Amino acid sequence: MSKAVKIISVEHLTHDVLRIRAEKPEGLQYTPGQAMDISINKKGWEDKLSAFTFTSLPEDNFIEFTIKTYPSRQRVTNELLSIQAGDEIFTYKPFGDISYKGEGIFLAGGAGITPFIAILRLLEKQHNIGNSKLIFANKTQSDIISKDYFDKVLGANFINILSDETVEGFEHGFINADLIKKYSADNLKYYYLCGPKPMMDAVEKHLATLGVDDEHIVKEGF
Repeated sequence: MSKAVKIISVEHLTHDVLRIRAEKPEGLQYTPGQAMDISINKKGWEDKLSAFTFTSLPEDNFIEFTIKTYPSRQRVTNELLSIQAGDEIFTYKPFGDISYKGEGIFLAGGAGITPFIAILRLLEKQHNIGNSKLIFANKTQSDIISKDYFDKVLGANFINILSDETVEGFEHGFINADLIKKYSADNLKYYYLCGPKPMMDAVEKHLATLGVDDEHIVKEGF
């Protein structure tokens, strides 16, 4: 069953990423790392559902999504580019398998950062980030979502890797076994993984070559 809620604000974070806040549906409960299907209350779009991860926390009095838009696909993210405060979206039941298990390395590709935004916001609030690290893969510097925030809360434990640019102070290429090994530590037991499927498949193989047990890999199952 869906619930209609009004958009509170729409903000551009990067050239192709939106931060959308909306009213919180009454009785909503979710875990940081989970997602929700939404659709737009607009003729022809009411039944076109897309899943987005919460970047708000469950105790917030609003819901927030950080959404990468793909105008060329002519789908929901493209329609969201024209949405405004006061417009309505339909919300559905939360779902998802990613949740915080303990200190580890967050491995994100592009828009796959979103479940980790919520988890790190929670850990920051609890003063519990500890030794956890984030390795964030993007094409260029301009694609990095919420860079200032991650710099602030993680400092040197925020590692960026760029595939299409060579920038001083940044890793270059793609996440591979050598990179993961470089930043691994005995006290970082868990590996949190989210990104495009080809990236996730490749990183899982790299983790296997490093001898990481499946029970220490936290990823999305849908």
